[in-house]
Amino acid sequence: MILTLAQLQRIMPASTRASFFLEPLNAAMQEFGIDTRLRMAAFLSQVGHESGQFHFMEELASGAAYDNRADLGNTNPEAIRIAAAHGSTPGRFWKGHGPIQITGYHNHLAAMLALHVDCVEQPRLLCEPVHGCRAAGWFWSVNGLAKWADAGDIDGVSDLVNRGKKTVAIGDANGFAERKAIYERALEVIP
Repeated sequence: MILTLAQLQRIMPASTRASFFLEPLNAAMQEFGIDTRLRMAAFLSQVGHESGQFHFMEELASGAAYDNRADLGNTNPEAIRIAAAHGSTPGRFWKGHGPIQITGYHNHLAAMLALHVDCVEQPRLLCEPVHGCRAAGWFWSVNGLAKWADAGDIDGVSDLVNRGKKTVAIGDANGFAERKAIYERALEVIP
């Protein structure tokens, strides 16, 4: 199933960059099995929210809040060394990048190994449409998000993307209302 520019513009009406992302987005969705109406709608809801409808390919916050996050690999001595070599700290250097906001040393390293793109030394490569969309598709795949999408569980998908785990509360993911609105528009637009 291929998304058209007209469809993407209806799903993300605030996007002024939809045409730049359409082809890489379609390629990534095909590569990573995001190939049903439910999967596409859920995926688009997440990249749409996380990137501000493709306006922001790098997290707006400084990333300082991630500096001491061992779960992201940011306390790893190698992470500290690499970030320092770039005049930064791990949280700032590997803050969210790309349409799904790949965050932290571990996630950038895993993406690099899977996609063969050196986003450890050059995390902003994920801000480019092709690399960013592939990274988003990879993240979707390795985190098993298709299972949640196939069940129509947009809350579960949102929790896993935003919180890293499914929570008991419904709608507690950051930006859930927007994620759900994009999801619902996508379901209306995608046949």
